[in-house]
Amino acid sequence: MAEKVEHIGKREIAWSYAGTFFLIGAGVILLPFILHEMPRETVGIWNIFQTITILVLLLDFGFRPSFARNISYIFSGVKTLQKEGVAHAATDAEVDYGLLKGTIEAMRRFYRWVALAVLALLSTVGTVYFLYILRKYSGDHQDALIAWVILITINCYNLYTLYYDALLTGKGYIKRIQQINILAQSVYVCLAIGLIYAGLGLTAIVSAQLTSVLVRRFISHKVFFTRNLKAHLQEAETQDSKEIMSAITPNAVKVGLTQLGGFLVNKSSLLIGSVFLSLEEIACYGITVQIMDILTRCATVGYQSYAPKLAQCRAENDIMGLRRYYMICIGSLLATFVLGGLVWLGLGDWALRLISSQTQFVPPAMLAVMLLINTLEQNHAITAGFIMADNKIPFFIPSLLSGAATVILLWIFLSPLHMGVWGLILAPGLAQLAYQNWKWPSMVIKELWGNKRT
Repeated sequence: MAEKVEHIGKREIAWSYAGTFFLIGAGVILLPFILHEMPRETVGIWNIFQTITILVLLLDFGFRPSFARNISYIFSGVKTLQKEGVAHAATDAEVDYGLLKGTIEAMRRFYRWVALAVLALLSTVGTVYFLYILRKYSGDHQDALIAWVILITINCYNLYTLYYDALLTGKGYIKRIQQINILAQSVYVCLAIGLIYAGLGLTAIVSAQLTSVLVRRFISHKVFFTRNLKAHLQEAETQDSKEIMSAITPNAVKVGLTQLGGFLVNKSSLLIGSVFLSLEEIACYGITVQIMDILTRCATVGYQSYAPKLAQCRAENDIMGLRRYYMICIGSLLATFVLGGLVWLGLGDWALRLISSQTQFVPPAMLAVMLLINTLEQNHAITAGFIMADNKIPFFIPSLLSGAATVILLWIFLSPLHMGVWGLILAPGLAQLAYQNWKWPSMVIKELWGNKRT
């Protein structure tokens, strides 16, 4: 039986929302224990850990989404991978298992080297940075250092096995991805709560994260490598992984540069802000950013679920399908940010008082501006994804320029102007508003509705 991209319908979308809501519910369950049991300084260190984890994932340099996109192309029936654009395939084309086998081998080799590079980087430069932050930390330094070592272990192993995410996403296993995430997140929350009450502090959280990653990877392997697929791969002759990498690398690097720019825009504020502001201020801003990330995850469920189908539509030149998915993705984005933002503004502070949190959200005026900035950010990110589905990356230079502008504005706002948390909020918003917020949405709308194709 031939393998193809899995059908993504209402049931899969429902599972995506269920998985996302579970992740939110799990975070809501765990967050009160963290905020109630840990002082602001410790919450500030935890936020820095979260940011470092996101930074480390950037070191795959855009290969994960590029691998996933090309896996979708392969399961859609393409016979060759191109440096730019997509080799169109018939809707009933068979999967080239030799090409798939070579791509899997290329992914494994790539992530092996990336994990070793991350180990070297975090053990040296990362440790120096962390020791500097600890100078103004009045909490348990031994607990923080043990947690740091475990964090390094998590990040290296997660990167070493990151190709499983690309395989499952590229195959269209949306429902199964969510089921795996729900199980792994359940392990994380239950273990973290138990260890927090055992008095392990930061070590409790990172130990639970490590266990969760191990569970996720074990199940992912079982789900993707079915008996049928393994039989096909065993019979196939492996295509040259070096040629495959040469086709994937150019656009993957562009995606990586785009992600680096995105990190500088969206996440560098925590790292740079920790140098100029107190850990208490970083804790308030950081916990707000974490809830914003949860809201963003809900708002982009539609896009994340349909990403494999976007690649398939590009391979089959299905403009009507792209139009339909665009309206679904942007509609769900706007509805979620409007409704979720109103609830947060109305009930957020009350919820923190209810759990006797030692850390608060930023003031309502700041929160309202952050909601607007993030809505514009995710709107242009989704439209950029529609462009990327065609294996074209025109936005990597603007993304880098926006990232550089954000860093410069952060320094100006935090050092000479002493704007505090307002500087952390406004710097990325102004940098993105200058170009990216409007450029990519207008390009996609023009492509999908500004021509005569139907």
